Amino acid sequence: MSGEGVREDLNIIVKMRFGSHLYGTSTPDSDEDYKGVFLPSKREMLLGNIPKSYSDSRKKEEGEKNTPDDTDMEIYSLHYFIKLACEGQTVALDMLHAPVWMLLKSSPIWCDIVCNRHRFYTKSLKAFIGYARRQASKYGVKGSRLNEAKAVMSYIEPIADGQRLEMFWDMLPTGEHVHKLDKNANGLREYQVCGKRFQETARVEYVLPILKRFYDNYGSRAEQAARNEGIDWKAISHALRAAYQVRELLTDNTITFPLKDAPFLMAVKAGKLDYMSEVVPVLEGLMDEVELLSEQSTLPDKVNRKYWDDFICEVMGNVYRD
Repeated sequence: MSGEGVREDLNIIVKMRFGSHLYGTSTPDSDEDYKGVFLPSKREMLLGNIPKSYSDSRKKEEGEKNTPDDTDMEIYSLHYFIKLACEGQTVALDMLHAPVWMLLKSSPIWCDIVCNRHRFYTKSLKAFIGYARRQASKYGVKGSRLNEAKAVMSYIEPIADGQRLEMFWDMLPTGEHVHKLDKNANGLREYQVCGKRFQETARVEYVLPILKRFYDNYGSRAEQAARNEGIDWKAISHALRAAYQVRELLTDNTITFPLKDAPFLMAVKAGKLDYMSEVVPVLEGLMDEVELLSEQSTLPDKVNRKYWDDFICEVMGNVYRD
């Protein structure tokens, strides 16, 4: 039920400024972004019809960007917010660390959640790290990706059509971005090449065109990046932001807003730096650092979901006690 507008009768337990204003990276062109959490009604609970969120924003044409006059608002149900936080989703963890001066509305319930936000911390912050990795990989941060994809193509191209990967499985190239995976749910091994997975029964004539398209598209982006062209600077700044945040979370058990590295992020966002010499080394270093920190972390492997289920039951029981 998201996207239907924010109802005026919602029992909102927190509402805050969000986005670039929270991170400390806003500019005169930045729009206003708000997030919040609401308690579902007793009727919604009893009918099992609790919405994930309500949102309100100006309808835009395809490809149209927000302007400084735009306002985006999304209010999550308590149940869905807890789910996002348990999954380590960036939006939820950002909200949990918003300073009090960013809050437009708060409540004892929200204070209780924030006081226990450490219960959402785990060593597997896949949402943060995965997002940063995906953004970085778009622009050929590691040239080895291209080289390894090319090695796979060079090996399988001379092989006659009709041959399946399993027929020469042991000879297939491997590397940092090329892996032979264990059997999947279908009982088949998989060959992963730069993030693309192929079952062992896949034929060469199916695999090769996919890898060629990847090589051509990825190579083109990498060449543009080397010339400081064609880069989505905003996306790269978001990748860096996520990496900085997960590093602080894994080292200091918190995220500080506005971000300490906001000036550097703003320079990246504005495209003022050379991508290959000034941005890539920082991004790659951060990627390696946070992945190592994640492996070495003493944080639990997963969230104690029972604690938060009990919390929801207690809150909703107290609010709608007859």
